[in-house]
Amino acid sequence: MAPFNSLWLLLALWCCVHGSDPALPQRLMLQQHYAKFQERASSRPSLNHAVSKVFNPISFGADSTGAADSSDAIVNTINAAFQAQKGKELLPGINDLGGAVVDLQGGNYKISKPIRLPSGGGNVVIRGGTLRAADKFPTDGYLIELHSPSSDKADKKKRGFYYEDITFRDILFDSGFRGGGLLVIDSARIRVDNCFFIHFGTEGIHVKSGHETFVSSTFLGQHVNIGGDPDEKSFSGTAINLASNDNAVTDVVIFSAGTGIILSGQANILTGVHCYNKATAFGGVGIYVKLPGYSQTRIDNCYLDYTGIVLEDPVQVHVTNAFFLGDANVVLKSVKGVISGLTIVDNMFSGSSNAKAVVEVQGTFNQVDQVVIDRNNVRGMSVKSTTAKLTVVGKADKWVADFSPILLFPDRIKNVQYSLYVNGKKSIPLHAVTSTSNNKVVVEADRVVDGGVSVSVDQYSK
Repeated sequence: MAPFNSLWLLLALWCCVHGSDPALPQRLMLQQHYAKFQERASSRPSLNHAVSKVFNPISFGADSTGAADSSDAIVNTINAAFQAQKGKELLPGINDLGGAVVDLQGGNYKISKPIRLPSGGGNVVIRGGTLRAADKFPTDGYLIELHSPSSDKADKKKRGFYYEDITFRDILFDSGFRGGGLLVIDSARIRVDNCFFIHFGTEGIHVKSGHETFVSSTFLGQHVNIGGDPDEKSFSGTAINLASNDNAVTDVVIFSAGTGIILSGQANILTGVHCYNKATAFGGVGIYVKLPGYSQTRIDNCYLDYTGIVLEDPVQVHVTNAFFLGDANVVLKSVKGVISGLTIVDNMFSGSSNAKAVVEVQGTFNQVDQVVIDRNNVRGMSVKSTTAKLTVVGKADKWVADFSPILLFPDRIKNVQYSLYVNGKKSIPLHAVTSTSNNKVVVEADRVVDGGVSVSVDQYSK
C-alpha cells in the first residue's frame, strides 16, 4: 500500500469512530504534509550511498599474483586513501584520515620502486598482504617509506612531524636482498604489528628522528631459517635501527642479520626480544646501544641467543631478567670513557665452560659511578660483578681477600665492610684494613690469632 493511501486510511478510520466523514479540506491538508515529508526525506543522505574508506590495490589495477609490477597501482591506492577526509587534524599539519584502510587483500605484489606515503596524513591502516622487491628495486630504497620532502631540510630545528597514527599490520616485507623494508622519518605514534621482514639488504626497519614507533609481535630475518644456518658468517644488515626517541620493541624475534637492533636514540625500551641473528663468534651483535653518554635505555626480559649486547659509554641503562645463552654476554665499550647509572641485575648466563666473562670491558673508563652488576646467576661462564663477598680463615696476623677474579673494574674498591672473628676465649686483637689496592682487601691484626675475616666490597660510587 502506498504511504499516502495508508495515511488516508488512518484518517478515514478516525472519522468513522468519531462519526464524521473525511472532508476535502482534510484530504488536501494531508497531501501537502506528505509532499513536505517526501521532500525532506529525499534530501537526507542514504546509508546505501555512504563512501567507503576501504581501498584496495586490485581496484586500481594491481596484480595480486606478483607477475606484473604493482608499484603505481599501490601508490594510487594510498594516494586515494590519503584524500579520504579533509578538515580535521591530528598534530598540526597532519590530516586525520578518519580511519581509512588500505587493504592488500592477501595479495602478493611486486614492487619496483619505494612506495612513499604522501606527507601530512594519519589515522590510517595498511594491512593484509605481501610486498616483494623486484629485481630492479633500488638498493638504497625501502619498500614503504614515510619520508616527507620536508624532512630533507638542512636545518633540523625547523623540521616537524609529517605522519601520525599509521599502522602496518599483517604484512610480509620481502626486500629481495636489495634495499630495506620500512623507513619511518619525522613521524609520531607509528605501529608495526604482526609483520614479517625478510631478505633485507640494508635494514628491516629504520626509524629516524621520530617519536614513539611501536614494533610488536613481528619477525625479522635477512635469511629465512630456524637457526644453524651454514651461511651465518655472511649475515649482514640490521634488522631494526632506532635512531629516534621513546620507541618500544615488544615480543619480536630476529632470526638472521649482522646486527639485531641498533639503538641510537634516547628512552627506548626493548621487552621480550629474542635475538639469534648472528653469533658473537662470527662477529654478530644482538643489541647495540650506540648513543655514548645519552643512552637512557631499558632492556627487559630479552633472550640473547649466542649473540650479546654491546653498550657504548652507557649512561642510565638497565638490563634485567634476560637470558644469555651460548657465551652471549654484555660488552661495555669505551668511547669517551664514561659509565654512569648502569644496572645489570637478575639475569641468567649459560655458557660452554670456557670461562668467558658475563660482562666484559673494552677500553678504559675514567669516569665510573652508580654502576650495579649483581644477582646474576651463571653457569659455564666467569662471574663478573661490582659487589662481592669473601671469607678468609686461618691462624695469622694478616688476611688477604682477593676480589680481582670477580670485580669488573680493575683496582677499584669504593666501599669495604668486614668482620674479624677469633676462635677461643682469648682477648680480641687490634685490627684494621690496611690496603684495598688491585681489588685485594688486606686486614691485619697486632698479633697472630686463630680466626678469619668476612669481607664485603662494592665498586659503586655516587
